Amino acid sequence: MKVLGLVVEYNPFHNGHLYHLSQSKEIVKPDVTVAVMSGNFVQRGEPAIVEKFARAEAALEQGVDLVLELPVVYSLQDAGGFATGSIWTLDHVGVTDVVFGSETDDIDLMKAVSKVLIKEPEHYQDLLKKHLKTGHSFPNARKYALRDFIHTENAALSHRIEEIGSSNNILGVEYLRAIQEIKSKMIPHSIRRVGASYTDEEHRGEFSSATAIRRLIQNGDIESASQTMPKESLDIILREIRCGRGPVFKEDVESFFISFFRLLSREDYCRYYGFVEGLDARFQDCSMEGSLERFLHCVKSKRFTLSRIRRLMYYPVFRFSDDLIRKSNKLGPQYIRILGFNEKGRTHLSNIKHSTKIPIITTASLWRKVVDKSLKEEMKIDVDLLEAQLKRDFKAVRFYSSLHKYPESRARGSDLLSQIVYHRQEQ
Repeated sequence: MKVLGLVVEYNPFHNGHLYHLSQSKEIVKPDVTVAVMSGNFVQRGEPAIVEKFARAEAALEQGVDLVLELPVVYSLQDAGGFATGSIWTLDHVGVTDVVFGSETDDIDLMKAVSKVLIKEPEHYQDLLKKHLKTGHSFPNARKYALRDFIHTENAALSHRIEEIGSSNNILGVEYLRAIQEIKSKMIPHSIRRVGASYTDEEHRGEFSSATAIRRLIQNGDIESASQTMPKESLDIILREIRCGRGPVFKEDVESFFISFFRLLSREDYCRYYGFVEGLDARFQDCSMEGSLERFLHCVKSKRFTLSRIRRLMYYPVFRFSDDLIRKSNKLGPQYIRILGFNEKGRTHLSNIKHSTKIPIITTASLWRKVVDKSLKEEMKIDVDLLEAQLKRDFKAVRFYSSLHKYPESRARGSDLLSQIVYHRQEQ
């Protein structure tokens, strides 16, 4: 049986995603397609434009059979943590083939790089330290260290290491690393991305970036947005807007964070993962800036990228401690959270429920009963870690719902009241 796995955010689902989905199915010819998707907060360190169940519905409309949530403890990590949580989740539900988009579409190059990251030879570590000491950010220092190291191993590949610096190539390398580290039998495939770069804010017609599409929606240019998205996906976005549950943008968290950061001391920051090398002082000092944009550029340096800073902003909010992040990346997700399925996806869940090694949560309010049953069945889970991961997902929903436009929507902001999406397929 072929089970296609995809790692997605669908923020929102657009024509580029539809191309990736259709091409992935063409490559794998799956019996069932599974997507693991970021919840209400995405890897760039921003709230999603609409909440997770609406985005899961859009995925099901376009041909995904089963949508799982990537816990927020992974969705707000760097590429390595994001990939670890995603691949581990897909492996738990029997995915045989994973297909990801990349700019280079050279899986051999990415495999060569991933092997270096797994083994971390002493010479590579020395090169990494050297480039970090010059003040480069970690992504750039790693890229330069890989270039120098691979040049000594395979000069033909070394001149292409610059390609790895692009966002989807970095994620591709991390997916391959995660597959090898957890000893998964999953077969990786890569598809070259089409259309604009994901950070391109310009409207480029049919294959515009998600960033550009969010900007169009924010500006009320629905006509242009309609050129870039499947009709069903746009209809879901418009429905969420009418109901006051969206759209939500990064600017909507500005007033919260400016006030929140001013209340924290350096000691407070130091309780959380990632506040190293003076970042605690930079956050505290820059919190006196008058806007979030000014705060970000105040904290930013050659060493600390904007993406890293945006993600770190949420760590004190969700209480991401060193212990939580390190245990999560070592042990993986401790549950499978279902966001939606069609009949094919539901059948697949039924087929794997006795073989999966971690509990499957369909009704959030019943999670304790699911855990108790899992313990009786002697599943190998860390209950404390499961509770820590899941409760942060619940907290993410409460925070996200506070950003809704209408008071009625903000008042119903509990994940315990949510229902999974069931998509009835046309006969």
